[in-house]
Amino acid sequence: MTEDKFYEKSIKSDTIYDGKILKLRVDTVELQNKKYSKREIVDHQKGVGIIAYDGDDRLWMVSQYRIAVDKVMLEIPAGLVESNEAPIETAKRELQEEIGYYPEKIDFLFTMYASPGFTNDKLSFFEAHELVESKLDLDEDEFLHAESFPIDELYEMVLNGEITDAKTIIAILHAVNNRNK
Repeated sequence: MTEDKFYEKSIKSDTIYDGKILKLRVDTVELQNKKYSKREIVDHQKGVGIIAYDGDDRLWMVSQYRIAVDKVMLEIPAGLVESNEAPIETAKRELQEEIGYYPEKIDFLFTMYASPGFTNDKLSFFEAHELVESKLDLDEDEFLHAESFPIDELYEMVLNGEITDAKTIIAILHAVNNRNK
């Protein structure tokens, strides 16, 4: 099937909210059957997620409270790309801020869209090795705890529902899959 068969043409876009990290807009689109529909879209600032190895069989994780789900979440280090900043530089900076280490070796892996049905939230994943101590201050509104965990323990936490953050689940599955190669 060709992509243009499913294409929706934006006719009008109204911004409802324009905040620090996201914008909410309602688009009027023309469908392929020449009818019209509304699409609620969250424009979200690009982000990065880092699979940071502490040795061969451990990953660095951060615990922090997430008000949207009202709980403390165990997640991979991650953050938002600042204007005029390359995602790889964001990944290096976030590691220093969140776990206190700079990666001597860091590689881009892949990108993912969190939920393309309503948001353009795009996350670039990086893999970091050979970490050296290099602490940057956390953002003033950020409170978290960093700790490394064995990959097998993290995998079990995914399987038993303790880890429920999508980017973290993807990162752990990637680490498990790469270890078995």
